[in-house]
Amino acid sequence: MDNDNFGEGAGQARPQRDTGTADFGQPKPAPARTVRLVSGDFLLTVNPVDGSEIEPCPPGEQPPRPARRSASERAELLRAAQPPVPPGPPAPRLPLLERDEERERLVRLLGRGRSVRLTGPAGSGRSALLDIVAEDCADLAPDGVVRLSGYHRTPTELLYELFAVVHSAPKHRPDRDALLQYVREIGAIVVLDDLEFGGAALGELLDAAPECAFLVAATPDVPAPAADSHLEEVFLAGLGRSASLDLLQRAVERPLTEDEANWAGDLWFESEGLPLRFIQAGALLRQADSLRSDPDELDEYTPFDGIAEVEVPLPTLGEGAAPASLLASRLSEAARDTLHFAVALGGEVPHQAHLPALVGDTHADASLGELMACGLLSPVGSRYRLAAGVLAQLTEKGYAEDAVDRAHTAAQHYAWWSGHPSVTPERAVAEADAVLAALTAMVPGQEAGHPSAAVLLARSAGPAFAAGLHWGAWERALRVGSEAARIAGEVAEEAYFHHELGVFALCTGNLDRARAELETSIGMRGALADKRGTVAGRRALALVTDREGGLVPAGRTPAGEEVPAARHEESASPSGGVPAAVLPPGLRTGPGMGAVGQSKSAEEPATVVSRASAGGAKPRRFSVLGGARRNLVAAGAGALLAAVLGTVVTLGATSDHQDPPGNKVRNGQSANEDDTENGLDADVPTDGSTPSPGDEPKNPGEVTPGASSSTGNSSTPGGKPSSRETPEGMPTTSGKPTPKPPKPTPSTSSGRPTPSNTPTSPPPTPSGTPSGSTSPSPPGGSTSASAPITSSAPASNDPSAGGSPVI
Repeated sequence: MDNDNFGEGAGQARPQRDTGTADFGQPKPAPARTVRLVSGDFLLTVNPVDGSEIEPCPPGEQPPRPARRSASERAELLRAAQPPVPPGPPAPRLPLLERDEERERLVRLLGRGRSVRLTGPAGSGRSALLDIVAEDCADLAPDGVVRLSGYHRTPTELLYELFAVVHSAPKHRPDRDALLQYVREIGAIVVLDDLEFGGAALGELLDAAPECAFLVAATPDVPAPAADSHLEEVFLAGLGRSASLDLLQRAVERPLTEDEANWAGDLWFESEGLPLRFIQAGALLRQADSLRSDPDELDEYTPFDGIAEVEVPLPTLGEGAAPASLLASRLSEAARDTLHFAVALGGEVPHQAHLPALVGDTHADASLGELMACGLLSPVGSRYRLAAGVLAQLTEKGYAEDAVDRAHTAAQHYAWWSGHPSVTPERAVAEADAVLAALTAMVPGQEAGHPSAAVLLARSAGPAFAAGLHWGAWERALRVGSEAARIAGEVAEEAYFHHELGVFALCTGNLDRARAELETSIGMRGALADKRGTVAGRRALALVTDREGGLVPAGRTPAGEEVPAARHEESASPSGGVPAAVLPPGLRTGPGMGAVGQSKSAEEPATVVSRASAGGAKPRRFSVLGGARRNLVAAGAGALLAAVLGTVVTLGATSDHQDPPGNKVRNGQSANEDDTENGLDADVPTDGSTPSPGDEPKNPGEVTPGASSSTGNSSTPGGKPSSRETPEGMPTTSGKPTPKPPKPTPSTSSGRPTPSNTPTSPPPTPSGTPSGSTSPSPPGGSTSASAPITSSAPASNDPSAGGSPVI
């Protein structure tokens, strides 16, 4: 390198730093992808950062009615749902032998609209027979043939997949009722392979689509359908001896020798004529042929005089019955590594596009063709997995020794891949089974870092599954991710998964589950001071409360009062109800309301009301005060209730004494707030008005017969007596009844009538007359500035007086 001009001249200019890169040359993280979906009457925004946001769908966002796909569109979807063609030389196409009778019967039953269950052991050729029957029935139904896979699918998931094949509804997931309505109108032949459920679940699937004819294939270990399902049963047995030898000869593509024919006869007896065993046996014979060298193919430049033919013995009968390990030993190294990953993922084979990154070989995608030619793979939906029995055979030969490490590698790869901006939700959904297998293998983690890898994978793949409308995979990813976050101690991630599970439960109509998950998430995020996540959780929880028939919108009562949201943790109200006067001070007044229990309207009498309705309705609960704070307020409310009741009883017991006028605000007087500096002032009392009470008795709980329960304006809103109510030196009251009743109180200048249940003066109390009775008000009477709170129960606490005790 020439450094002669170092430090001289301007030199080469340094390129400007890209504004899109962060410090240390690291690229700026791409913005999070958010997808808006319509689920039922909800608008769901899938947010992979803070959690999905859910709200009622605005009228303009409601999608139109899904349109039916045309025949060409359904055919295109059918081709896209087929597994990819593996690279390399194609395997020989084998005919369907000894299946003509079953084929004709299935087509005949489906043409009559009957549903059929095809039962056969694994490896008996059920999938091959379904392919032929589907081609024969292509024109029998208005909506054609729909191919579905029941592997790891529930009835609800299959109904949504059936809806998606026949109807075009992008970014729209109808609710359960709308889904059933759309599915009832579908008239198609549904070919369902690898079914994993039966009984009532299968009957639910058949009843949901009455216009469809189902052809379901299952193994004998799947539960049988219900007796009233009206399913025709067709059992698929193995091939005969001659058909098995014919299949083996076609697989080898040459005539069999005598030894090979005898060996195939023993294999037929051992395998009960399963076609898969003879396909794998043909692969063994082809491998043996490739290992033998042919001297006739050597050219003249060969340095040796000749090469003796290598003798490759026939496989043993045990190797023919379980040929997976022998077949794998003769494959390439990339193919064997692919088998290791398939065993680590529970039999799921990654897509051929992922194999070069996982195996570390740029030509590893060609290994998929090797495995298919050997019969070690079988198609399942739009992907491949290990054929029947191969997983157990390879596990026995030690292919699962490094399964945890390979699953960890797959989890890291899928976490990067599913979160990449170029990966569409549809591609992520196609690889969902392999992703979930890698995720499940990490929980519970056997080594440090495995739960964290599972959390990262669930965070990356979960939103993609939700956006791709594969909500079954979304739910499984969230549940495994929540468990992984709990094991790893990542509270923020655990709160995210609980939030997403709550949103999922809300969309699917499980309100109890939604409330539990959202409250857990809100509690965790509140402890972490995650404001944005807490707000998203509270919005979703408000929707849950609204769906449960909770409070009116915006948390207001019809009168306009602010009320807290309802919660289930609060204890129930007592059977007798709680008077409204014991509400906290912040909840006493509201628009159009005076003191608690008082109405500013003259036509509505102010009475003590109970929160427990007479009809046994559920009382309204106040939940804005939570935990210890709510208990503290409840204790304060109880003390306030005791003070209010004691004051009411005391004032009633002392209401029969006359006090000097001038310092009291009495019933029948009007109030003026502008004349004094201490609050409301009163005009000159009229003759015969009720005197103010004196000092409290020694026992405030006792009520003297004949005492009035009216409080008038003698107490403050808090329930404590005013400082100017009782002059100094006033004698205490006695418990004797008043011998002479005062005159009725005349009406004031307000012009409002006095409520009928509000006494303005203590009534006469002759012997045998209950003291709780009231005297009628004058027609032109009015209430005082603040209407008193009265009770409809008698005020006497003496059983002999005829009244009931005051609680």
